[in-house]
Amino acid sequence: MTSRPHQLDQWLAQEKAVRERVDQGPGPGVTRMDQVAGMSGLELMRAILNGEVPYAPMAQTLDFILVEVAPGRAVFQGTPGPQLFNPLGTVHGGWFATLLDSALGCAVHTMLPQGRVYTTAELSVNMVKALTPRVPRVRAEGKVIHCGRQLATAEARLVGPDGTLYAHATTTCLVFDLPNS
Repeated sequence: MTSRPHQLDQWLAQEKAVRERVDQGPGPGVTRMDQVAGMSGLELMRAILNGEVPYAPMAQTLDFILVEVAPGRAVFQGTPGPQLFNPLGTVHGGWFATLLDSALGCAVHTMLPQGRVYTTAELSVNMVKALTPRVPRVRAEGKVIHCGRQLATAEARLVGPDGTLYAHATTTCLVFDLPNS
């Protein structure tokens, strides 16, 4: 792959701007029903990105952050640090899966109208290259393939700033009415 240092600079600048916004908001936590009432999935994802409602505590624990959303699309950026190592000295596959699952699920969420939610029913992850902390950041970009009344499918890729592919994934999500909506 051709080195693209300017790509990393852009990613870091975007991450810094997002972190500044979310740090001024409520921080990590669980959104309350009164906070999300009347919001579509896309509106909720944008509210998280803008620091208007809490973001998932898991993102802080595993050092990743939502950096972009659009209809049918969600992008998370993560830092593959040594705290994520498996015993062989590379980043644990569970971190790959969590980052990809987040991008996939949130991409699906952007397509849901008010009062509808999803849960992951199936996740398939293919890790194609080991990831070490020598890679300063990776991005998981999820894109919806199909979003119907009961099922949604999406695909995602985990890449480095030089375009190297580390993993790819697909999901099937169950779509249903928010209980008590």
